[in-house]
Amino acid sequence: MTRPLRALLLSALLVAGGASAASAMHEHKGVHHLAIQVNVNDPQAMNLALNNAANATGYYTGKGEQVEIEIVAYGPGLHMLRDDTSPVKDRLKSFRQGMPNVAFVACGNTRAGMQKAEGKEIPLVAEATEVPAGVVRLMELQEKGWPYIRP
Repeated sequence: MTRPLRALLLSALLVAGGASAASAMHEHKGVHHLAIQVNVNDPQAMNLALNNAANATGYYTGKGEQVEIEIVAYGPGLHMLRDDTSPVKDRLKSFRQGMPNVAFVACGNTRAGMQKAEGKEIPLVAEATEVPAGVVRLMELQEKGWPYIRP
């Protein structure tokens, strides 16, 4: 195959792929999904993750569509979901009341490591559920086709 022919075929595939992606965006009839990672102990990053979740929820709710969001906290980001250290604890309560489509997921590996290092039980906020490994949870969500962001 000649170089110009290859280039032409590649261009055609890219255009066709772009067209089908655009078409899929306009024809989505199922539930939208979003996975958000929080892995830093930074109130700005935590609030940005919450803002992203609120904005996505507002956007799709405004269109009459559903969206499921999981915010997965691990490593230093677990402080977001710790009952004793969360700088966003009040916002988490507000989310649970106003946006039940947003789930807060805590990494069990990180929690166990923190408990060992601090020599005490690490309490999670009532809004959080624990999974064995936060990174694995993100992988599983991506394997199911969930888009993933890290604020």
